[in-house]
Amino acid sequence: MWINVVFFEADVILYFICYIFFMRFLSKILLIGLSLSGIVLADAIKPSGLSMGGAVARDLQLSEIRDIMRGGRGGYWDLGLLYLPFRTQTPLLSEYGEHEGFAFRHHLAAFGSGEVAPDKHLGMLLWYERSGWDGEDFFLFPQYNDFSIQRSVVTWGFTFTDSRVGWTLAAGMQHQNVEHVGRVYPHEDDSLAYSWAHLRFGRASAQANFYRTDWRLFRFSLDLESRAVYGGAPSGPSTYLPNVSLAMYNDDSRGDVDSLRLDWEQNLYGQRLYAEVAFDLLPGRSFHSAAFKFYPDPSRMVGFEATCLRRHLHSGSNDFLWGGAIDLLFARFAYNAAYDYEHLFGTKGTFLVEFKFNLASIDGMLFNRGGTRSAPLETNVIKPMDQSSRHSEITPLNADKSGDAKTVDARGIRYEKPNSASNGGTVGGPAGMEGGK
Repeated sequence: MWINVVFFEADVILYFICYIFFMRFLSKILLIGLSLSGIVLADAIKPSGLSMGGAVARDLQLSEIRDIMRGGRGGYWDLGLLYLPFRTQTPLLSEYGEHEGFAFRHHLAAFGSGEVAPDKHLGMLLWYERSGWDGEDFFLFPQYNDFSIQRSVVTWGFTFTDSRVGWTLAAGMQHQNVEHVGRVYPHEDDSLAYSWAHLRFGRASAQANFYRTDWRLFRFSLDLESRAVYGGAPSGPSTYLPNVSLAMYNDDSRGDVDSLRLDWEQNLYGQRLYAEVAFDLLPGRSFHSAAFKFYPDPSRMVGFEATCLRRHLHSGSNDFLWGGAIDLLFARFAYNAAYDYEHLFGTKGTFLVEFKFNLASIDGMLFNRGGTRSAPLETNVIKPMDQSSRHSEITPLNADKSGDAKTVDARGIRYEKPNSASNGGTVGGPAGMEGGK
């Protein structure tokens, strides 16, 4: 018997060794294939896309804050690093020609809150992003050449939520730090003059962004879909209500609406399959982007998406960009995805790998940002002992086969007197058991 067990364990160990080597070999082949595809198909990005990076980062951070403020309490943290193994994946096309280099984006976010009074929660949040383009692949120290641009954007603020009434108020500041601007970009300065505010009541929320006294963004959202993580129904007709957002942007101090965008998110099946569509209402009315997203679990720990985007914002043409992405717990793989095109300076025609992790928590439930239900966790259920069951009774060790316990009757204990110690007893100690007097 033990010989069979030894051979079985050896087979299992050998199987796992082969599996590990196969997965490592397969991952290397995939990485080489994706990298070669990026080298062959990668399109150059333009300085105009990089110069818009600060405004894009500020809008993205406020959009993510809006998603987290749906609950207004709990906690959240996010960490991400874009990885491009080859300098030919994101070349820069300037008036001086094409330059090889690396587009980069590092980001992190944190939010935490605590109950300061019954049903009242006070919190603090911090969002940070460092992005740009450089001639070298770096993590901390760029090359800073004539075609490089590096900037960081920080959003911070305080939150207050009354969970009984169902409203949240948040406000804070946004800072931009320009590390380096090459000669092919418009001049940029550091700025401490951006502020923001967010108000949510029930399923409606409003968000505004200001530069000094001039408004830059106003976003109104209706999150009608019922979400179990926020106390809603886990299923039923209310989970098929749409989530709608209308955003207005102002690019200068005149106060006019320069652009207007409508976003619509619709649950199609069991809060696992979604359709998203965006329309640009100003200037002109046109289709902007669409996506189908599938989440194996409503917590959105893992996701798959197929996207389509009209490129006129960056390329000057009306061609459609088709792509997709696979979003895992610790990594995201994408090719021509609409999200990356809009938030990575118009990057197109190359595979992207982002190492990342984000997790939200509220009332002990864990989910990814935007999730509707808690992630499935292992739960051990301990059943109470049935006192009426015979197996739960304690049987004495000295019981006979019938289950009846045997008893021993001890009538007394005899102690030897001090003058009797010579007879074998111990002075003051027990000498033995006596059946009777």
